[in-house]
Order: sequence, then structure tokens, then C-alpha cells
Amino acid sequence: MTVNSATLTTGTVAEAMTPGILTCLPVTPLRVVAQMMATHRVHAIVVFGNEDLLLPWGVLSDLDLVGAIESHAPAGAVAASPVVTVTPGDSLLQAASLMREHSTSHLIVVADESSPLPIGVLSTLDIARVLATEAAPVSRGTASVCGERSQ
Repeated sequence: MTVNSATLTTGTVAEAMTPGILTCLPVTPLRVVAQMMATHRVHAIVVFGNEDLLLPWGVLSDLDLVGAIESHAPAGAVAASPVVTVTPGDSLLQAASLMREHSTSHLIVVADESSPLPIGVLSTLDIARVLATEAAPVSRGTASVCGERSQ
């Protein structure tokens, strides 16, 4: 299914991204990562390499965490690497395309293409929020909300 959306075409990553990131090292236990996610109500943690604390090495999502729950592996063994990045000026359509291409739900936002310093995260939920704000209202009977039945 293809969604042709004006805002996704003209909207930018800067307009939808979540500024700031939470980070950990590759040796961080998954229990600690889970605590960070729960405390800060986020779905992804950026893993930095041991050698370069300014260069993101991987992204550990909540789905990665759940998939490795019995492994006792550290964050670095579970995180998706290399990271996929976008810049604030990239379109949301470009970002969605990168997510599909790399089978990821989170992109790291860097200040510009020449700088690896992350300034935020763009998730599939961020893109969904943009799409939801421009979508036409759903008429009663075509969809149901939890606890409601379509008529």
C-alpha cells in the first residue's frame, strides 16, 4: 500500500524528530537498557563504540531487546549496526524510504552529512503522527477504536 501524502513529501525530519538521544556502551547489560527505556519512555537507545564516544555505533530498539531477552548478551551484541542517519532537512518521505530499505524503525538524526554527531531520533511513530494530523477524519463505521465497535 502506498500513501501519497503532501506533508510526508514536503515535511522535514526536523519537524517530526524527537530531539536528543539516550546512549549506552556496547557492554551495557540489557536489563540496564530496559530500565532506561522504561524510565524515559523511549523505544530506542543509541549505542556508542568504546573507542569513539562521539560516533554512534548502533541502535538498540525495544523489539531488539525483546528478541534477545533470554540471551544475556550486552547491548552491543543486540544493537543494529551500522546506524542509518538522516539530516533535519531531509524529507519525511526520504526518511520513510530509508526505514523500509534498511528494515529499521528508528533513524538517527545528525546535524549535517559531514558530522556524525547525533542530535535526535526519528521513529516510525514520529512519521505516523505527522500522517495522522493531516489525515481526513475517519467516519464512524469504517474503523473502530479500542472499546468501540463499528456500526
